[in-house]
Amino acid sequence: MELGILGHKVFVTGASKGIGAATAKLFAEEGADVVVGYGNDEEGAKRVAQDVVNAGRQSWTCRFDMGDKRSVADAIDRLSSEVRHIDIAVLNAGMNIVKPFDEVTFEDWDEVVNVNLNGTFYVLKSVLPLMEAGGSVVIVSSVAAHTGVPHHPHYAAAKAGLVNLTKSAARALSPKIRVNCVAPGVTLTDMGDEALTAQSDDYAKTKLLSHRYATPTEIAKSIVYLASPAAGFIYGSTLDINGGRYLR
Repeated sequence: MELGILGHKVFVTGASKGIGAATAKLFAEEGADVVVGYGNDEEGAKRVAQDVVNAGRQSWTCRFDMGDKRSVADAIDRLSSEVRHIDIAVLNAGMNIVKPFDEVTFEDWDEVVNVNLNGTFYVLKSVLPLMEAGGSVVIVSSVAAHTGVPHHPHYAAAKAGLVNLTKSAARALSPKIRVNCVAPGVTLTDMGDEALTAQSDDYAKTKLLSHRYATPTEIAKSIVYLASPAAGFIYGSTLDINGGRYLR
């Protein structure tokens, strides 16, 4: 199947590792140039950018603090002097603090919601001026948005907010720009490993129809497809990629 993204300019947040890194690399393999957005992991971002170059494509790095609206706006403004337009934006960056419900502090709540929900909105608002008709946005939520999670309620609440941010943005920006969402289940990343520490040893076999966890590349494949013109009739949807953890 032809995805139609050859020569596209793609901006991926949280791209220094995990799902974001796998997504950046896969876009490059499909012929896109990639902006590697990151927060603190500069070495990881440089490695991913080099992987993009090794695939024969152009790459840039863009550092900002997701929870700081000025940091986001300034970084993307500087980026615009090098990258004149963005065809696809993948808003993947996020963070979590895994604690039992009754141990989550007000400060924990504010930090997690600010980065995951507010930060995604900050990036979306800042990158939209660089996007043209035919552009596409994919927001990365989580299965936690649908199921709720006792050991990170702030994360689940923020990710649920992203599902409805997707719907609102899709209605506001269509038909010029498509906005969609993916909701991954537990994935074998650093963040996924943290979540698994709060789960029982047999979680995969008792909760997932797949009896296993996702790899970052499996999630990336769905993101790349949903972002591409091959999915051009999909607007405002959330694609569940959770191994059967949650069934609609």
